[in-house]
Amino acid sequence: MSGDRVPSGTPALVLTISDGVANGTRHDDAGLALAEALGEKGFAVRREAVADERSEIEDALRAAATDNALVLSTGGTGLTPRDVTPQATQAVVDYEVPGLAEAIRAAGRAKTPMADLSRGVVGVLGRALIVNVPGSPRAALESLEALAPTLRHALETIAGPFDHGAAGAGHEARPDLPDPHLPESEAAERDPEVTDDDESDLADLDGDGPEEDEPDQDAPDRDPDEADRGEHGSEIR
Repeated sequence: MSGDRVPSGTPALVLTISDGVANGTRHDDAGLALAEALGEKGFAVRREAVADERSEIEDALRAAATDNALVLSTGGTGLTPRDVTPQATQAVVDYEVPGLAEAIRAAGRAKTPMADLSRGVVGVLGRALIVNVPGSPRAALESLEALAPTLRHALETIAGPFDHGAAGAGHEARPDLPDPHLPESEAAERDPEVTDDDESDLADLDGDGPEEDEPDQDAPDRDPDEADRGEHGSEIR
């Protein structure tokens, strides 16, 4: 499975926040584009639309978080008085994930400095990840791609189990981590980073490595003139 795909059928909701889309006078280009992109990553996607009203957005986010692993809102992240998506999201999430929000802005900043004007928030509500992206279809898709390297692991972590030592939260999501269910001896055998040279170095640190040869007390003293001879015995001029 590709690293940016999720288990097939993972539920997701695309929530378009726009007065025009909600009242039927504007086509939902961003919502359609996001739904298609998420479907290609393995999600089972539904779409909804609400007006730019904070109370409506909060209610929609709370409802969506009850039966979706990912809630992706598009629109309402700018600087106008009607752009209240970030405020509504902050009001309902249990905690924010600022690194993901900054990853989205950083990706946008590589294309345009105007990305810094987006106030999108990323946070967790229950077992759902809520992500605000801009209302522009192109910016929305670029924001989704900015999450691609970490999205699957983020969703697996939120879904639990929450024991960091459990296989589901550690080894399966991060195969580079040791599997806690393997005996130590077998785990060491499967660790590709441990080489014979590494084991030799560790033995030397423990004082078990080969001892250095002690000088032979019966060896004849070296001819001091040999120090002035070259590799083949000729004298250095």
